[in-house]
Order: sequence, then C-alpha cells, then structure tokens
Amino acid sequence: MQHAFEKIWPVLIVEVLTAAIIVWRILSAQRGKELFIRRIPGLNAIDEAIGRATEMGRPVLMVPGIGGFGVVALQALSIFSYIARSTAKFGNRIIMPVADPTVYTVAEEVIRDAYQAEGHPERFDPDSIRFLSDRQFAFASGVAGLIQRERIASSFMFGEFFAESLIFAETGNMVGAIQVAGTVHTTQIPFFIAACDYTIIGDEYYAASAYISRNPTMLGSLVGQDFGKLLITALFTVGMISATLAALDVPALSAAGKWFIELFQIR
Repeated sequence: MQHAFEKIWPVLIVEVLTAAIIVWRILSAQRGKELFIRRIPGLNAIDEAIGRATEMGRPVLMVPGIGGFGVVALQALSIFSYIARSTAKFGNRIIMPVADPTVYTVAEEVIRDAYQAEGHPERFDPDSIRFLSDRQFAFASGVAGLIQRERIASSFMFGEFFAESLIFAETGNMVGAIQVAGTVHTTQIPFFIAACDYTIIGDEYYAASAYISRNPTMLGSLVGQDFGKLLITALFTVGMISATLAALDVPALSAAGKWFIELFQIR
C-alpha cells in the first residue's frame, strides 16, 4: 500500500492543487470579480442570426443532435434556452426537431421555461418541439424536409451528430439560412466548417453555457480549469527539459533531470 502511494502522490498533489484553483476562481467570481473569457465568434453570431430571422419573418431551427439524454444534450439545451429567450422577445417562430423521447420531454420544459422567463408564456407553442424519429436517417430526412418547407432563416445545431450532419448543413445552406453549429464529435466538425457560417470547435462547446449566461459559478469553474491546464502543461514542459538534462553528460544537469523524473515517476 505504501509503495503504491509513493507512486501516485505527485499526481494527487497536482489534482488537489487544480481543484483548489477551480474553487478559488469560483469563489472569486461569486464575490463579483470580473473573469475574462475569450470571445467566441460563433456564439456572438446567435443574436445576428435571430435578428435576420425576425427581419425575414421566417422560423428559427434548433437541432439538439441525435444522441440520448446526457451532458452533451444538456449543453445543447442550455444554449437553446438562451436562443428561445431571444426569440421570445421578438415573437420569432421556432422549430426544434428531436430524435430522442427523453430529450423531447426535457426540451419542451426548457423552452417553456425560457418563454416564461421573458414574460411571454402565451407565445410558447408546444408543437414547436417535434419528435420525428429515433432512426438516424429517418430523422435526417424529416429535418431536411422541415428546412425546405419552412424556408428557415437561421439554423442552430448543437449536440451529438454523425453522418446526418452534412445533410442538415447542406440543406440549410441551400435555403440561405445563417447556420451556427457545434458538436463533440471531431469527425463531423469538418462538415460543419464547410457548410455553416460559424462552427464551435473543441472546448468551446462546453464553454458555451458560461460564455452566454455569465453565471459566476460556471465562469469560475471554466477559468479555474484553464489554470489547471496551464499547470499540467508547465509540468509536461519541465518533464521534457528534465529528460533532456538527464541524458546529458554534465553531472550536475543529469542529477537535476533524474531527480525530477524520479519525483514524478516519469517512465
């Protein structure tokens, strides 16, 4: 047991330090400290896209992917809640096709709450959230048909997407919609980049809620995680330098490098 602890204690120290930094940043944000988050162009384009739909008098499409209910879907619904609140102000018509029954139930409540939060519960239309199919390409065909028939002005696609992503993006591009998309599946990002106006890439997807809502807890957690990443990057850098020094013939430098390698159990 003691031998095992000796191997993992450096990792535990890094984890505890990272957790402490995150908590520190959360508390700082809750006390009113302004925390900087890099501008995310794709999310800034949301208001522009909604404004265009208002001017054209055409609906806004929101697609939460085809995945089941989980962290990715919750993130998408969080973004769609913000979009719904914006559309509620201007009376835009929204359409949200859904491929999972659980996501459908939660989405209906999230959008209803968004309209109520803006003081326009009467503008919420339960038929705007539509369960089409839980089959991948049946759902893709249904969404493509909606895009063509409704001539949507703006399309927002956030969630888990697979081979159907290009079908959505290409169809929206054909009707001239402004399209903002984001997904955790890196294999689909090239298709969104090719066919959409703005694409949320990498960690930006998970940072979206904090960026949009400016919630202190979310902001503090996000900034704290960035500090943790910097800490780990610094340790990797020192580790590489130490490995290089350990391979040199200079006794003092070799001893310093070997000490760091031994300390963090680098193999």
